[in-house]
This record gives sequence, C-alpha cells and structure tokens, in this order.
Amino acid sequence: MADGGAEARAPRVPPLLAGRVLRRVCAHSGRERLRRRLRRGVRVPARDPLLAQCDSLQPAPQLAVACAERGLRVEVHRARGRERAVHEAPRHQGSKRDGRVRAAWKREDPCAQAHRGRRLGTACVAWDSSGEARAAQARGARFVNEIRHDASPRAGTSRRRYRDYRADLARRAREKTEDARGKPAKPKGQRTRSFGALFRAYLGLLRPYRPALAVAFGTLAVTTALALVPPYGIKLAIDSVFGSEPLPAWIAESAPAWIDLATRSSVLAWIAILTLATIAVKVSVGVVGRHRATIVAKRLQVSLRRRAFAKAIHLPLSRVQDLKAGGVSSLLREDAGAAGELLFGLLYNPFRAVIQLVGSLVILALTDWRLLVGAIVLLPMVWFSHKVWIGRIRPVFRDLKKLRDEIDGHAAESFSGIRVVRGFAREEAETGRFARGTNLQARTEILVWWWSRGVEIAWELFIPTAAAALLWYGGNQVVEGRLTAGDLVMFLTYLTLLLGPLEVLANTATSLQTGLASLDRTLDLLEEKDEFADTAARATVRLDPARVRGDLGFEGVSFRYPASDRAVLADVSFDAPAGTMVALVGHSGAGKTTLSNLVARFHDPTEGRITLDGHDLRDIELGSYRRLLGIVEQDVFLFDGTIRENIAYARPAASDEEVARAAQVARADVFIEKLDGKYDTRIGERGVKLSGGERQRLALARAVLADPRILILDEATSNLDTESERHIQAALGDILRGRTSFVIAHRLSTIQEADLILVMEDGRVVERGTHEELMQSSGRYATMVVLQTETRRKP
Repeated sequence: MADGGAEARAPRVPPLLAGRVLRRVCAHSGRERLRRRLRRGVRVPARDPLLAQCDSLQPAPQLAVACAERGLRVEVHRARGRERAVHEAPRHQGSKRDGRVRAAWKREDPCAQAHRGRRLGTACVAWDSSGEARAAQARGARFVNEIRHDASPRAGTSRRRYRDYRADLARRAREKTEDARGKPAKPKGQRTRSFGALFRAYLGLLRPYRPALAVAFGTLAVTTALALVPPYGIKLAIDSVFGSEPLPAWIAESAPAWIDLATRSSVLAWIAILTLATIAVKVSVGVVGRHRATIVAKRLQVSLRRRAFAKAIHLPLSRVQDLKAGGVSSLLREDAGAAGELLFGLLYNPFRAVIQLVGSLVILALTDWRLLVGAIVLLPMVWFSHKVWIGRIRPVFRDLKKLRDEIDGHAAESFSGIRVVRGFAREEAETGRFARGTNLQARTEILVWWWSRGVEIAWELFIPTAAAALLWYGGNQVVEGRLTAGDLVMFLTYLTLLLGPLEVLANTATSLQTGLASLDRTLDLLEEKDEFADTAARATVRLDPARVRGDLGFEGVSFRYPASDRAVLADVSFDAPAGTMVALVGHSGAGKTTLSNLVARFHDPTEGRITLDGHDLRDIELGSYRRLLGIVEQDVFLFDGTIRENIAYARPAASDEEVARAAQVARADVFIEKLDGKYDTRIGERGVKLSGGERQRLALARAVLADPRILILDEATSNLDTESERHIQAALGDILRGRTSFVIAHRLSTIQEADLILVMEDGRVVERGTHEELMQSSGRYATMVVLQTETRRKP
C-alpha cells in the first residue's frame, strides 16, 4: 500500500474493530467500570449503538471509533500510569501478531514504540490514568494525527498541512500561478492581478477624490521639500560658525539689522531661527495634508465596504451559498478596510520618497558628482529586494486571508449550530478543528515574518555598509581639501534622507502586500456577476402591484443546479390561476423546495419558462416581482432585534396597530403578551430566545404584514401545536383568499382544501388534482394519506 493509500482505500463502511478494543459498556457504566473492562477484548462493530453510550467525554473511546470509521485497525489499551505495561499478552518489541501492531509499554511513551511496526494503516491508542489519549501510527497511515484532534485539540496536523502548503506554494511559484491554495489554478489571463493592474485599478477607485488628493499631495510636496533645508543649515553652522568659511550672500542679505553677522554666536542664532521656522512651517502644512489624506482613506473604506456588501448581497444564490458567513464578514471588515489604508502604502509614502529622492540627488550632484554616482549605485537594491522578496510574498498573503476566512466561517458555523455541537458532545472536536486552523495560520504568519524580516536584515546591513564606504571616500576628500567638513556632514545627512524612505518602504512591504492582497480580493468580489446578470437587459417589465392578477404558469420547466448534471426538476408544467392554492407533496428530495425556489425566482429554469400574468419572469424587473412575494420557510430566520422589527421587516413603516393585527392573525400575540417587553423584546441572533413554534409564528406574522400577492409556505406550521395549527389554518384561509399560494406540507391533513395538489417524485409531477380526485384515483397520494392516518391511530 502506498504512503497515501491507507486513506484513499479506506472503506466507507467501517470494519469490525479488531483486537483488544472496547468492552460493550452501557450508559449506566461509570468511568471505573470502563477502565476495568478495557483489558478484556471483544469484536464490536464500529457503529454499535452501545459505543455511543460510552462516556463520550473520554478521549480514548472517541479516538477508537474515529479510527475505525476511517478503516484503520485499532488497538486500544489503558496503562496504569506510565511505568509498566498492562497487557495480557507477552511483551513484544515491535513484532506483528494477527495483523496488529503490538508494543511493549515501558517507561517511555508506549505509542512511540508502535512506530517500529510495519503494518500499514494500523493505529495504536493509549489511554493513561489521567485520561489523556495518545495515538501513534505505523508507517504509511497519514491521518491518525487528524483523528487525535477528534479526541483532543492539543495535537494536530498543522505541521503536516503546513509542509503540504509550502510544497504547493513552491509548485505554484514554478508554474507562476498565484491562485488560492486548495483551488484549481486559474486559466492564463485570469490569474492574480499584476502590480500594475492593481495600481491602475486603485487609481480608478480614487478618481472621485481628486480635489482632496491634490491638496494632500501638494502639501506633501511642500513638507518634503522643506525637510531638505535643515541639513544645509548644519553645513552652514559647521563651515561658517565653527570654521572659517564665509556665509552665502543671500543669507547675509536676508538677515535683519539687529543680528550682528560679525559675531559667530549671532550667525548661529540666525541659522537656528531659520531652521526652526522651516520645521514649524513643515509640521503645520504636513498636518493639513495628512488630515486630508486620512479623510480620503476613510471615505474610500466606507465606499468599498458599501460596494462590497451591495455586491455580495446581489450575488447568485449558488455563489452566496459557497461563501461562508464568516468569510464574507472578514472580506467586508478586513479586506475593504485594508484596501482603503493602501492609500498611504501605495501612493502617499512612495510619493514622499520620490520627492525626497529627487531633491537629495540634486543637492548631492551640486556637492560632488562622484558621491552622487556612489549613491545611485545603491538604488538597484530597491528593485532587487522587491523582485526577490516582495514579489513572492503576495501569494502567501492571499492564502493567509483565505485561511482566515475559513477559520472565521468555521467558528461562525460552530456557534450558529451550538445546540447540535453540544447535543452530539462535539465541543472538543470543534475546538480541535479551530485549533488546527489557527495553528496553520500561525505557521503561515511566521513564514511571512521570515520573508519580511529578510528584507529588513538586508537593509540593516546594507545601508550602514554603504554609508561607511561613502564616509571613507568623503573623508579623504576633506583631508585633501576638495570638500569641507560641512559638505561631508551634509552629504551623509542627505544620503540618510535618500535611503531612509527606501528603507521604510522595504520595512513596510508586509503591510503593502497585505493591502494589495486585500485590494485584489475586493476587486474579485466587485467583478463578479450579479444575480441574473445575463438576463438583466431583457427585464424591462415593471409590475404595478395593484394591477397584478397573480396567474402563474409552468411550461416545460426543467432545472439543474450549477456544476451538476442531475436534473432536479424535469418537464414540469401546470397552471395556477390567481387565488389558487397549490399544494406540493412528496418524499424528501422530490423537488418541492426547488419548485418553490423557482417561483420565488431564486433560480431561473434551465429549460422552459415560468410566467406571471403571461409575462416570462425573466422579462420582469426582479425587484418589482419579489415585492409581490411572501415566504415562510420551515427553517425560520429571524434577525437579532425586537419582535416589532422582525414582524415589520418587509414594511418598516408599518404602524403598531398593523404589527399587532398581523401577530393576532398568526396567533403570535398569545406568547408576545406574556413577555416583559411585549413587542420590544429582543429575541437574539436567529431568534434563539424563542421556541421553534414561536419563531414560526413570528415568520407567519411577517408574511401577513407584507400583504403579498404570491405566498410560499414551506412547512410553515410544522413546529406548532395542534390548537395553534387549527387556529392558524382558519386564519390562513382568509389570508390566502385572492392570493396565489404554494404550500409544501408533509402533514397531508393541512392541505385537503388545496385547489391543486401536485404529487412529486424524482423531480417530476406524477399526480395532480384535488384531494377528493386523488383519493378516488387510489394512487401515490391516497397511499400516503392512508399511511399517515394509520400512523396517527397507533397507540
């Protein structure tokens, strides 16, 4: 078996747990009884219900079951401490017996000796007296460490996943692809944008802010130019105050009469006054420019976040389902925010560096052209560092951001389904999954740190070396009388001003690449197509709700989901005149929900068409059509707000009387009046503070207040008690009158008054008619009614 063959060829149905595994332990058995019986072994099916009744908080049973589900032969033992072995068989040193790895458990880690075995796909599990589970694998099995995470989050596969990631990163570098890890490489022409493409795109985003940017960059030019003045003042002080060089004529002429230029102290005071005045003007102008640049950056952040949110909320439903909630939040919060701050790393700081560079070069050229040549030789270092280091770091930043999105998405899933997590005692497993992701994130961030630190170390070594070389040359020029000491000091100061900004740019390369990766991901989102973008041009019909009759028709409709060849609906045709109640029945997966999604136009049919009052839905403006809809789903979604806000979601301007009337129709007022806050009670995220039936009644009230022309009820009364369901059914009779409605129900007693019942099977309508007609035909519907009636009659 190859190195990865154990996982690839593991059977889907777990085999019997071989060897000394777990004794059948019932729920009433305590921990001590479990420990006593671990010495004895029987062959137990991996999915034996009794295994689920074991103490699920103990890592060893969890680990044993997890190994078995992956097709591994498992050996579970308990050692009394770590000093001596507890094993009925004679001690072995890495020998094989009956296809299982045996090891002598002595003072060393017992599982460490299991590595001596050569049986592939075999796991050795140790459970010591502290309750800690340890797993060791024989050579060839890759995934025992992964299984350990099911039992304990302290261990994991982040090291292996990191090695795999580094190998994938090197492969992508060789192939010159920078797609996200784990994704297929994009075709040529659709790869990650180049620096030039990102730069041009960013300039396009800044176009609305050109006046403010002109002020910001104009003041930046002034402040950078003023920053070149103080070194010249130092030169004058050294040469004219401490030396014997005369002052330049323009300084002597500009000096006020009360300054005596004949004394050195007066000359020094005048130079200090000019230097301080220059610095004061520089700081004042710089604050104004920086403030304007900050305002532009924040406005761009707000604009990008708004555009990204608007784009994400209008994406096709299939694309939205691919995006994790935590990933979307991370993109809106971090990526759009970092793209806004990119103004400083991409434009503001480089612009200042260019002005400072040009000014310094001009002054150096006037001082000594040989020193200028020596300084220019240093500039290729900037290009080399960007080419070698910075260019290779951006794909890692893209991967790191996607990894953060995955971690955020998994965390959001865990807490959204906290009842399921706790109900199946999966707290430790979810913690382990989160730990694996954060461990890999930390390793990737360390990789980024090493790349960034490499650039910093290069500059920390290179700049002092270059400065020392130029100091040696300039010092010889001073000794030979070709330069003054002030010239040399000024030159070294300007050399610092020349290389300083370049060093800052190199040191901030990490944040720059973060911003570029964020901008790249934000542009990816903004360039995605909106929902039904291909048919938006033909959607020219704007509906007037007062004139809509509500006649719906399906004409040869077939549908398959993207990237799937299986037809979910096939050749469905029927007419639903205005005011018709259409009931959809059938087993799970028959296509009922998909049909209702087509009515709501969450998808367009792949074949055929759906019409409203004779108009193809694709010819109707999407917003004007959906404003006619009211939807109540079985999996009710409520927002984290008050009861009033949730009921009035479709009509925020509704009065309190209208909200209360809708709640009365849905029988929600019965429990609302018992709450302390009444309609102002906050219900928590997704309505977690309410029961399932209460959430469903709020969803019904929300649909009632929307006053839709077309109503879709997907098991809308599934979580209600019998009395509430009876009252709601009576109320729905008034609500549905005059409206076209589609009702999905597994409880067939609730749809006996339907005008049209469609019995669906494997995406096709196999029977249609009223309740009486279908009962007389003695077909599938009649059989379903009989089975449900007999089930309810059983004691």
